[in-house]
This record gives sequence, structure tokens and C-alpha cells, in this order.
Amino acid sequence: MALIQDFDYVKPARLSEALAVKAEFGSRAVFLAGGTDLINNLDDEVVDPEMVIDLKGISDLARVNLSGGRFFIGALTTFSDLLASATVKRRYPALWEAAGEVASISVRNRATVVGNLCSCVPCLDSAPPLMIYEALVAISGASGKRTIPLNEFVLGPRRTALADDEVVVGVVIPELPAKRGESFVKLKRYRGEDLAQASVAVMAHGANRFRISFGSVNPAPIRAAKIEKILNGKALTPQRLAAAVRLVKEEVAPLTDVRAGKEYRLHMCEVMLRRALEAAVSRLKGKGPAYGTHLI
Repeated sequence: MALIQDFDYVKPARLSEALAVKAEFGSRAVFLAGGTDLINNLDDEVVDPEMVIDLKGISDLARVNLSGGRFFIGALTTFSDLLASATVKRRYPALWEAAGEVASISVRNRATVVGNLCSCVPCLDSAPPLMIYEALVAISGASGKRTIPLNEFVLGPRRTALADDEVVVGVVIPELPAKRGESFVKLKRYRGEDLAQASVAVMAHGANRFRISFGSVNPAPIRAAKIEKILNGKALTPQRLAAAVRLVKEEVAPLTDVRAGKEYRLHMCEVMLRRALEAAVSRLKGKGPAYGTHLI
């Protein structure tokens, strides 16, 4: 792969230095963390920056920390880091399942969770589980720090709420219900490295409470508010499960592309939701398939 763009490169040791360079160049500068998306975008000439700011020299951005029930995932945390974390596997199993579905081992070794979110493509794997966790995006910029909900950060295909002088420093998962069952299901054309045709994440907790998020079947990942509303506070009977499945067509708006047709995606979202709900409820009860089991 030969890159034909001519750009400057800097690798600051402190966040303040990186932000100063970004403030100077604005939209003409891009950040480099894992680089799995950036290198492809440079090669395809999707981006043509004057400056590349390498974040890998900023040790604070590699921090992963559980404190007071809140879990912080620094901007340099890779998907392989998540898979290797006993804390993630035990406390955030849907995110752990999603991490294992990202591309290949070599990509997971480089690709960062924050970079995945910032790429902001509809099929990004990390968003559905992070949405059921109601994750927050931690941002720093020339004007200071701010934290916003993930659903407000993701605006559409390749569009985020970041200003030109800002950078995402990490993702914060707030304290979650102590007892819960989760599931993440990703539909691909084959086992192995592939982008999602559709995905769904489910959390079951408390007295029949549910959180549900779909990916790759809307311009941006979404929470399934209508389905959650008819399920919350009620036992997951076969009749109620069937009613939830019927609502899928009101929540998702899949497109036809080279990976799948919209009708197939819609049908499979119904199948995936059913299996994800059943698995999450079973896991809540201490039963069901082991985490990491393919449900589709």
C-alpha cells in the first residue's frame, strides 16, 4: 500500500500538545491511534490532511480503569485489550462478545474502540453494546472538557459531534445494574473477517427491564425504544416476544448493498432479536449459552 499524500507528522507526548496542534490546523489535521481506518482512508484518498497527529505517545490515553462503578476505556485501548481483560469479560460481556467479532486478530491488535466510534460508519461493532450500557464519550478540546451520551455523539454516516479542535480521550460506561444478562449478535456473510450485515445488543436486568440496540440497519446505531417500551416491566412470554419481533420493522430501516438486501436484513433482525432476547433472559437467570457462543 503506497500513500501518495504529502503531509506532516507529529507524535506529542502530552494531550495538551496534541490539542495545540489540532487547534492550529483544525479540519486539516487528523488523529492517528490504531490507524486501521485512517490508512485505508489515506490510500483511498477519502482524506487529504496536512498534518497527522499520532496519539500513541500519550500514555494517559492508554488507561483502562474501573472506579466507583464507572469504567473508563482510554482512546488507545484496542479490541484485543478488551478481549484480554477479565474485567470486561465479567462485567461487560456484550462488549466482550462484540470485540471478538471485530475483523481479524491482526486488526483487533491495532484497532481502537474509540477509533471505531469516530469512524462512525453504520456497521461499527462497538456501538450497539455501548449503547445498551448508555455509554458517555469523553472529549477534550481547546475550550475544555465535555462528556456527551454516545447517541448524541453519533450523528450519521461518518458524522460525529466533534468540533474541529477536539479529540475523544475515552469512553465512560456508567454504573450498571448489578444483576443482568446480555447478548450481542452479529450477522456476517461467513465466519471470519467481515463487516456486519446487521447486529443487535440486548441487556435484560431487574424486574423484566430491557435495553436493545441495533447496528448496520439504520444510518446510525439506534436504541429500539418502541420494542423496549412493550417489553419493560413484563415477563418475556412467547406472545410478548412475538409482539417485540413484529415491531422490528418499525425500528430499523435497512438498505440493500453489496453485502445484503434490505428484505434479508429485516428478516434476520427479527431472528436475531428473538435469539438475543432469549439468550439475555436465560443468562440473567444463570443459564443459557456461554458468552462468546454464536447465536446466528
